[in-house]
Amino acid sequence: MNRPEELARESLDQAQPVSWRFPTTRWTYVSEAVGDDLSQSRSALEQLCKSYWYPLYAYIRRKGHSADEALDVVQEYFAHLLEKGVIAAADPNRGRFRTFLMTDCSNFLSKRRAKLTAQKRGGGRKLVSIDVQDAEGRFLNEPADDLTPERLFQRTWTVTLLDRVLEILRDEAVKGGRAETFDRLKPVLTDGPGAIPYAQIAADLHTTEGAIQAAVHRLRKRYATLLREEIAATVNDPSDVQDEILALFAAFGT
Repeated sequence: MNRPEELARESLDQAQPVSWRFPTTRWTYVSEAVGDDLSQSRSALEQLCKSYWYPLYAYIRRKGHSADEALDVVQEYFAHLLEKGVIAAADPNRGRFRTFLMTDCSNFLSKRRAKLTAQKRGGGRKLVSIDVQDAEGRFLNEPADDLTPERLFQRTWTVTLLDRVLEILRDEAVKGGRAETFDRLKPVLTDGPGAIPYAQIAADLHTTEGAIQAAVHRLRKRYATLLREEIAATVNDPSDVQDEILALFAAFGT
């Protein structure tokens, strides 16, 4: 069992049910992206791009496109979603948004190959900021096995989701003046309890080992809550959360 899945399983096992309503969800972004408010539409699409650009990049790379071409295609694809109004066809009652994206992207790639157009990246406009070295570096670190493009998409989406939870945790720590503490405790979350002895962390932060144990417990509990909220935000029906949790584990082949 790899550490991302182990962390997710530990957290979800101890998580308490969360309230269903959130101020912003992936489906809210979808609705805003096709709305009449151009500023709001652009902002919503940028949020969707931020969440899904790397899973789509990895999917396109695994489909046989080169690194440079994959960057072009990702930009073209998001432009396609906005300009052609395709995203308006996404229906929360018909399944997961990421499944819609993967299916639509596959169709887009087929039509693109057929047309053999020489479009510039994103129709000349970049809709999502992509660090070229980061994108390809992450892709080269993906398992060099027989993962299909579809399985790789699901796996990278899951890792992106887990990373998003860590980002939220750190943002909360920064706002609460606990950034240093979070940075010292993060390896315990990502690499396991044995990554760094609690006694060493306590000495570095000038506190007690008991205080560190309590802080780790609180961090894990908060991680569990945030992870479940992030999962719930991607579905339309709260009864689907458990299925999403199972899908998260399945992405790692368990």
